[in-house]
Amino acid sequence: MKIGVLTGGGDCPGLNPAVRGVVFRATARGHTVEGFLDGWKGLMEGKSVPLDRARVRNSIGKGGTLLGTSRTNPFKTEDGAKKVLATLASKGIDALVAIGGDDTLTAGRELLRRGGKVVGVPKTMDNDVNGTDWTFGFDSASSVAVDALERLRDTAESHHRVIVLEVMGRHAGWVALATGLAGGADYTLLPEEPFNETALVQAVQRAVRERGYALVVASEGTSVSPKLKSGEAEKDDFGHEILREKGVGPYLAGLLEKRAGVECRSAVIGHIQRGGPPTLFDRLLATRLGVKAVDLIDAQQFGKVAVLRGEEVVGVSFDEAVGTSKRVGASWLDLLHTFDG
Repeated sequence: MKIGVLTGGGDCPGLNPAVRGVVFRATARGHTVEGFLDGWKGLMEGKSVPLDRARVRNSIGKGGTLLGTSRTNPFKTEDGAKKVLATLASKGIDALVAIGGDDTLTAGRELLRRGGKVVGVPKTMDNDVNGTDWTFGFDSASSVAVDALERLRDTAESHHRVIVLEVMGRHAGWVALATGLAGGADYTLLPEEPFNETALVQAVQRAVRERGYALVVASEGTSVSPKLKSGEAEKDDFGHEILREKGVGPYLAGLLEKRAGVECRSAVIGHIQRGGPPTLFDRLLATRLGVKAVDLIDAQQFGKVAVLRGEEVVGVSFDEAVGTSKRVGASWLDLLHTFDG
């Protein structure tokens, strides 16, 4: 068979190991692989490159994606959908592997509904894809955020300041949760919880009183800033509000300086979380998922997404994997707030 593969949505560490897994498994089975450039945009425009073992062999430790990516939604219009189907036919693609988060997998489901033979591989540094225990990219991004928090601790302690670290996370606060827990933050704010200004101020004041400084972690999607009002923000192809102007970190720093009576600063690491080499966990997970995608194709199990369940990699339906974000649950929140202040 001729298998197509694309990477869509935001980049994250692990995409290249996943593509590598697809190529190695496919070529071992006698298949050929075509890589579409810049996600669904390349599939719409017919832009692709052949992939063989030599091209991907040394990519396992590289961040980003060698295929490029975009946030293009080909099914936003019927014309886009027709272009996707036409490209698959003209290039002789027997099956497609769509590697991405909720938006990319939702587009994969739309292709399936139009008769396309497609399987999915979930990725996102936000860890918010349903149906899988973990997504690759999350461990790498959270590790970078924890490192940033540790560095901020040094300067916060030296200057007796409060420092707010803003991390990524639109609807789900998994990165903030992991960063706050593993980095020993004094308070962590997530999109899953309503903003509790009193609890935040009390935790910060207690930490400053006991040791002279405090660290706060906040997810970018936390509802604390009046700057971003519903319906006023710029949106991407999938209808998501673009959060770069929301300013959660600076807003919280200003609020805490007034309420806690101590000098405050904020830091936003933003896209630094997306780059760099994947961690050991993400390399292994991405490789396993890429390999499983080809196994699903060989078994004619189209419409499945390769996911991690416990120690096993299995296939679940697109409907189970997309549509609703996997959010931080009550048991995690209880653990997190055990360490407030």
